[in-house]
Amino acid sequence: MSLPEEPATPSPAPRSALLWLVAVGFFMQTLDATIVNTALPTMAHALGESPLRMQSVIVSYSLTMAMLIPASGWLADRFGTRRLYVLAISLFVLGSLLCALAPSLGFLVAARVLQGLGGALLLPVGRLAVLRAFPREQFLKAMSFVVIPGLVGPLIGPTLGGWMVEYLSWHWIFLVNLPVGLLGLAATLRFMPRGESYAVKPFDGKGYVLLAFGMVAVSLALDSMSGQGIHGAMVLVLLVFGLASLAGYWLHALRRPDPLFSPELFAVRSLRVGLLGNLFSRLGSSCMPFLMPLVLQVCMGFSPMQAGMMMLPTVLASMAVKRRTTQLIERLGYKRVLVGNTLVLSVMIASFGLLSPTLPLWLVIALLLVFGASNSMQFTAMNTVTLKDLDVGNASSGNSLLSMVQMLAMSMGVAAAGAVLAGFSQWFGHAQPADTLNAFRATFVCMGLVTMASSMVFSQLGNDEDVRARPMEPAEAE
Repeated sequence: MSLPEEPATPSPAPRSALLWLVAVGFFMQTLDATIVNTALPTMAHALGESPLRMQSVIVSYSLTMAMLIPASGWLADRFGTRRLYVLAISLFVLGSLLCALAPSLGFLVAARVLQGLGGALLLPVGRLAVLRAFPREQFLKAMSFVVIPGLVGPLIGPTLGGWMVEYLSWHWIFLVNLPVGLLGLAATLRFMPRGESYAVKPFDGKGYVLLAFGMVAVSLALDSMSGQGIHGAMVLVLLVFGLASLAGYWLHALRRPDPLFSPELFAVRSLRVGLLGNLFSRLGSSCMPFLMPLVLQVCMGFSPMQAGMMMLPTVLASMAVKRRTTQLIERLGYKRVLVGNTLVLSVMIASFGLLSPTLPLWLVIALLLVFGASNSMQFTAMNTVTLKDLDVGNASSGNSLLSMVQMLAMSMGVAAAGAVLAGFSQWFGHAQPADTLNAFRATFVCMGLVTMASSMVFSQLGNDEDVRARPMEPAEAE
């Protein structure tokens, strides 16, 4: 039995206000995913930590979001979109405040988990509220408006974070969320419709625990792989338990009539290949927003603001090639585009192994431009090929599964890059500044090779040169 929502509001709020509310929530989520990267060295110094071991600040946020995505739809139906959106903003604001007050890395990571719980619900719950408030024929146009601020967040995040760190303090990258969040709470209570009650199917609690534990265990094992001795042995145990939990979920889903994600989804070849390709490709590319600001500040003498501004070419190139990607897929087909672009992307990631204080600035910017363009093309092609063959009944479930895999791969990619960087730091030592730079160089090459491996997954796509790319819904865009 579902918990009924409160009666409908007597005078419904304008739909435009709802769109602005959901758009601002999406902006907060995407901004906070990128604004932290530039501040990591300064935060590490303030907390007495090594800047090379700060990846847990990013991993905890992305992993928490991945964990909550499978339950977001059920929670919205069970408790209502407005109630859940109020809870999401409240958790996000409280987590932001605790992040700013963090006296240690452990406290900061715990606060980021709380922040991630709220951030994970902002877009899916807001998207559901828009879907229920707008006629089906207007939904695409409405979501196009909502997604625009989400694209602006990554554009200004690194630069804004660098400016705040340089001219204010690192605490402000979290404190800035407080006034926006409080206004969002007031706007939610005023403008988001209470809606109506919805019948919900029983939640697959056992499957959710197995899936969530598996994701957390594998990510934490990757994050801790640089350990030695007994610590290394415990990492192996954690990794085995994580993989066993994921296998247990699969076996559980096969015999349950209403699992979180039906095994029938994997009967679609393009979805199978797309999900696996997303996972392995993002393991390499997702580490770049973490590694680049770090190496620029730690090894090349950039200030936080300068390091943030160096990320602008990546985002600008990403936005510039969005429209061209569909045309290229229509002409060459998914298989050729994904296999070829994966190789280009892997080479671009590895090319940052050439970084040095003497490398011309224009060449660094050129590398970032090409990386941003190829990375954007990769994301767009991977997303559309994953979902293009799903029928209407499986589209929502497939989209949620893709979103979960994306966030999981982001957390695992940063965790893996942090472990590789720590391993090479031990290998090269810390006697000279050049030793740390060599560790970064080797890490870029390794993560490029990880990305290259995903081309073997995309090569399993069919020869679909005659298939036309399905127009991508804004909610799928990156």
